[in-house]
Amino acid sequence: MIPLFLSLRPKQWTKNLVLFAGLLFSKNLLDSSLLFKTFLAFLLFCLLSSSVYLLNDIIDLEKDRRHPRKSKRPIASGRLSSKKAMGFSVAFATIGIVLSYLLDPSFGISALVFLLLMLLYIFLLKRVVILDVLAIALGFVLRAVAGALVIHVEISSWLLVCTILLALFLALSKRRHELVLFNVELTLKQVQGRNSELSLRTPQPPIPSRKGLAEYSPHLLDQMISVVSATLVMSYALYTMDPQTVEKFHTRGLAFTIPFVLYGIFRYLYLIYKREEGGTPETTLLQDKPLLANCGLWILAVGLILYF
Repeated sequence: MIPLFLSLRPKQWTKNLVLFAGLLFSKNLLDSSLLFKTFLAFLLFCLLSSSVYLLNDIIDLEKDRRHPRKSKRPIASGRLSSKKAMGFSVAFATIGIVLSYLLDPSFGISALVFLLLMLLYIFLLKRVVILDVLAIALGFVLRAVAGALVIHVEISSWLLVCTILLALFLALSKRRHELVLFNVELTLKQVQGRNSELSLRTPQPPIPSRKGLAEYSPHLLDQMISVVSATLVMSYALYTMDPQTVEKFHTRGLAFTIPFVLYGIFRYLYLIYKREEGGTPETTLLQDKPLLANCGLWILAVGLILYF
């Protein structure tokens, strides 16, 4: 059961916390029934996303076995057989969709669309440049929409824009980390090849973790990250000061949360370019104490402004 649990990638369940955005910004966070319903929706999305992770590891089995880090995954290392993993993947996806529809029909439809998008991603889109990161971002938007549908509230179009921009920012940062890491590994292999003329076998160059990764370049990703990060900050600032937002919440106080967003973006850029981190956003968020504290303070500030 331990290899199975590790294959579910529980660290990445933090992505599904986006479902609580509709509950928070609809000022229903203190409603115990809606909070419980959103929590159930969160668990179901964790089940669905884990079914996709299992299937993805099965598809990338041979490639993962040649990767220095991914070869340690339970399926790639043989601790969990592909046959069993496929059985759990199908079971989790089926149970997740059925329970989602029983929880709420509209939520069930959004969950099905999310699952289909993730399947399209692992079979096709993750190998297509630009479309790969757009698919990831759209997955976050579907999470936010599903969280609003399950409790039957409207979610601001500004928040959807901010969600897709934030997801793009994280996805592009991850691609840059993967590309830089691949270039370093390739350089080391080339040096080893030149220094091992007496060896009978020349070391093979590393294989990119993603087929479409070679279509990117650090300069291109830097430009895209700059555009997305600037647009994200501007969109959030406009959302907090939008007349409809002020009228809805009867306060202009959300503008005071802009510094938290600025610090979060700057801190993440610091981790990317200075410390060369960002390959796993969920791990970075949980391990970097300043970033984690900033997220907590942002949530606290939003809660105090909207509810008190």
